[in-house]
Amino acid sequence: MGLKSNFKEDLKKEKLLSVLLDSCYKSELRNYSFERVTNLSEQFKGVDVLFKHHKKEITYYIDEKAQLDYINDDLPTFAFEISYLKNGKAKEGWLFDEHKKTDFYSLITAIYSDEPDSYTSCKITLVNRKKLISFLHTKGVNQTSILQQLNSVRGRHGKHGMKELDERKEGYLFVSKENKSERPINLILRLEFLIQHKLARRLV
Repeated sequence: MGLKSNFKEDLKKEKLLSVLLDSCYKSELRNYSFERVTNLSEQFKGVDVLFKHHKKEITYYIDEKAQLDYINDDLPTFAFEISYLKNGKAKEGWLFDEHKKTDFYSLITAIYSDEPDSYTSCKITLVNRKKLISFLHTKGVNQTSILQQLNSVRGRHGKHGMKELDERKEGYLFVSKENKSERPINLILRLEFLIQHKLARRLV
């Protein structure tokens, strides 16, 4: 049996999750209002939500990333997409894609579903995209170093440590060749590591 991409099921989950997220934003954002983006073109550019400052003319573009494969589980890490396959061709993932307009990632973890057809609680970590990419570059983590690492392991499925990152405290690479049709290559980073270096903060 081939690997399947559950696109329709994912959309249904995202719609259900957006109800919970909207209530979290409404209660936790002090100086900002929010507006959900429905324009597909903007969504493809990494914009799911707008955060608008109440007094200053500042708008931030927010890209929501949710661990919907891990419901009722609280993982300490998050997967940042480096590349994936589409119709058999390698495509650049969202982390280093220069065409994305994203200012902040809204990482949604610890998603719990205590009632049928609804999500009841979650954690939200806001990550400053520019600061993250800049910080990774100072540590020597970029497309080139990741490609070199993948060449050295010949793209084998599974977890691969990087000399630039402490595998236990910071992060590592993960190649998904056997469990997902898109065969993504992800940079797995610990959320606590991002918060400690002031690249991220917990909203909820």
